[in-house]
Amino acid sequence: MNIIIPMAGMGKRMRPHTLTIPKPLLPVAGKPIVQRLVEDIVQVAGEKVENIGFVIGNFGSEVEKNLLEIAARAGAQGHIFYQHEALGTAHAILCAHPLLKDKVIVAYADTLFKASFKLETSKDGIIWVNHVENPEQFGVVNLNPDGSIEGFYEKPKTFVSDMAIIGIYYFRDGEYLRKELQYLLDQKITTGGEYGITDGLQNMMKKGTSFHTESVDAWLDCGNKDATVDTNRSVLDFVTNETLISDEADIDEAIIIEPCYIGKGSKISNSVIGPHVSVGEDTTIINSVIRNSIIQTHATIENKLIENSMVGNYATIKGRFDDLSVGDYNQIEH
Repeated sequence: MNIIIPMAGMGKRMRPHTLTIPKPLLPVAGKPIVQRLVEDIVQVAGEKVENIGFVIGNFGSEVEKNLLEIAARAGAQGHIFYQHEALGTAHAILCAHPLLKDKVIVAYADTLFKASFKLETSKDGIIWVNHVENPEQFGVVNLNPDGSIEGFYEKPKTFVSDMAIIGIYYFRDGEYLRKELQYLLDQKITTGGEYGITDGLQNMMKKGTSFHTESVDAWLDCGNKDATVDTNRSVLDFVTNETLISDEADIDEAIIIEPCYIGKGSKISNSVIGPHVSVGEDTTIINSVIRNSIIQTHATIENKLIENSMVGNYATIKGRFDDLSVGDYNQIEH
């Protein structure tokens, strides 16, 4: 089985955090988003993953090295492919055409999930979905009486279904998928000016391909700062098989309210951290209170109250203590 992860987008909604690294390498509970995605897919894949292809832009050699290491840690061979123009999802998948053979999972890199199923790899195709309260904001699927997918609907204005497509797809025949996506490009079939995977899926269904769904237990978005902080909170809540607080962290006169991730080399003193805080490696926190936030590596925070925040690598934030004389009934807010 192969995995293809399109991740060439600029991540503009996550700026300034994506000015120096691509969004899928931002940390959630101490691991890059894309690493958690790979690990979770491997867990539910049902059979060994042989190859993982990352479709990227010009991200640099260090990013490429990190991605190949993520694949190796998952027990697979890593591959780097390039998408130099933003021409749509179908085009991005085709950039990894050497891996479009045999069984293939396609997963977009800004999606994390929690699932308890194992893939039924004998099926033609499986679309991963999540039941949502606002289906008009998503691409959704509707089902036939036998449980197969009847059709795909993009942001329907009237109710069709509450099963939103989360951006992860399984195909039993990767070569067939490649031919259908290539047909879109050859015939210049676009939606909204882009080559979309949904058009390919519709054509495959017309030719008799039967798609089914698998519902995830949780769908975690990393599309913007607030969503990523909330996803960090959720991952910290349900991670049970990882050591989250490093033995190599220096914690002195500090209170850690779990769940939290504390990276090695971090120095935390006279502070209250948590709940739901991730602190990257070699970060220093002094005289501060931090909750529900992501603090990346090599940062320094002193004398601050921080909540619902993301702090980047090598950032420095220093506050101050007030020397006050406050009279009766006065009110001070800052």
